[in-house]
Amino acid sequence: MLLKNGEGSMKDRLREETIQQIERLSKDRVGIDTLERYTGSSSDEFQPYVLLTNFKAYVDNFGLITENPVRQGSVMRAAHCPKRRITIVDFSVGSPVAALVVELLSFVKPRAVMMLGMCGGLNDEHEIGHYFNPVAAIRGEGTSNSYMPPQVPALSSFTVQRFAVDALERHDLTYHNGVIHTTNVRFWEFNEKFKDTLIEERAEAIDMECATLFTVGFSRHVPVGALMLISDLPLRPDGIKTAESAKGIFDKYTGRHLELGMEALMSMQEREAGGFRFRF
Repeated sequence: MLLKNGEGSMKDRLREETIQQIERLSKDRVGIDTLERYTGSSSDEFQPYVLLTNFKAYVDNFGLITENPVRQGSVMRAAHCPKRRITIVDFSVGSPVAALVVELLSFVKPRAVMMLGMCGGLNDEHEIGHYFNPVAAIRGEGTSNSYMPPQVPALSSFTVQRFAVDALERHDLTYHNGVIHTTNVRFWEFNEKFKDTLIEERAEAIDMECATLFTVGFSRHVPVGALMLISDLPLRPDGIKTAESAKGIFDKYTGRHLELGMEALMSMQEREAGGFRFRF
C-alpha cells in the first residue's frame, strides 16, 4: 500500500509518542508505588506543600501539633495534615537518599518543598541556634552529577527561600545568607586539606544534602528550598558536635525550627490564589 507524502512520518511520530506515553505511565506507576512503600503512605495522603527532615523528632512533633498519625514505611517516616495542606517526611541522612526522596515526590507533583535541616556554620559570626538561608550549594557530594551536568549550579528555589526568610524576620531571628557546601564525607573535620578547600571556596556553611535536593528538584521540576539551623561550628576547636551538644540543640531549637517551616509554607498558601508574580 502506497502512503501519501508525510503520512508515513506522521505515523512514525504517533507511534513514538504512544511508546513514550506508555513508558511514562509505567514509570509513574512504579514511582508512586515506591513512594507509598517507602513512606507507608498512600499517594493520596501527600499534600501540595512538603517539609523534609533528617530527624525523627520533627515528624513526631508535627504529628502531635497537627493531631495526625505518623506513617512508618520501609525506608522513611511521614505525616500528613490535610487541614494545613502540609506533609512532612523524614528521609534519613545523605545525598543518595536525598535524591531519592525528591525524585519520588516528583510523582505527586508538590507545589513546594522545604528542607528543615541542620548545618555547620563556617563563619566567625555564626553561633549555634542561628539560621542559615542557602541561596546556592556547592555540589561536593557526587550524587547530583547523575541528574545534571557538573557545570549546572545548585540553586535553591527563590520563592521558597523568600517565604522562609519572611518567617525568620517576622520573629526577629538571626539568620545568615550564603552558599552551603554539600559533602558526602561525614568526618571531614579531621581532614586539613578539605578544610583549606572550604576556606578557599568561601563557603558559609556545610551539610550533606542541600546541593542534591536543589539539583534533583531542578531536574525533576520540583521547587526545593531549605531553612537550615546552625547546629555546630566545626572549624572552631571546641565547635564539633557531640552527643551531648546534639541533645541540647534538639531540646532547645527544633520545636521552633519546625514551626517556622510550617509558618513559611502556610504563608505561601495564602499567596497561592493571587499568584506569586514570579515563577518558582
